[in-house]
Amino acid sequence: MKQDDRLIGPHGGYRELKSFQIAQLVYDLTVRFFNKYISIRSRTHDQMVQAVRSGVQNIAEGSQAAGTSKKTELKLTNIARASLEELKLDYEDFLRQRNLQLWKRENSLRQELVDRRLSSVKEIVLWIEDIHKREKNGRSRQSRYSGHLKENTKSTLSTTYQELAANTILTFITVACYLLDKQLAFQESSFKKKGEFNEQLYNYRKEHRQ
Repeated sequence: MKQDDRLIGPHGGYRELKSFQIAQLVYDLTVRFFNKYISIRSRTHDQMVQAVRSGVQNIAEGSQAAGTSKKTELKLTNIARASLEELKLDYEDFLRQRNLQLWKRENSLRQELVDRRLSSVKEIVLWIEDIHKREKNGRSRQSRYSGHLKENTKSTLSTTYQELAANTILTFITVACYLLDKQLAFQESSFKKKGEFNEQLYNYRKEHRQ
């Protein structure tokens, strides 16, 4: 039997989806971010944990449900997309409320991060530390040139880490949302073409009776 003629179509395999891999990476980065910068007692902590977890879980559940319900797959993928959008807004709020910079699309650091295609928490943390060192050295040169050093250096460096970490995670969220938008477009097209499982089941039985 050809793959296209199977009653239960391809499903699962979500671990191979790039959207799932990036969303899971965002989850791991977010947990690390919380441990450093957000109190576990805060409501924001719970909201962001649930949002990022929803993103990962619904991609997986949607993929698994695809075999017997394209409608469910489409619905759960859309929930995952909405959850990551919610998380994105939470990170933007974090930066705005602390008067930290939100990277624009044309930001050179954002582009560097995308171009490097980092795929693990360890790689990303090392990249952030490298960027921080570069910026620290740049500030030191500026301070020597102007003839004075900034006060409260420790606080300044801590804030810089927050800014770098939050923007880095936001960049990965943006990538995940882009991938999910493409995934949703494909699923919608497939749903329109093949219909729901009960329709496929009816046509399948009709063809075999004939």
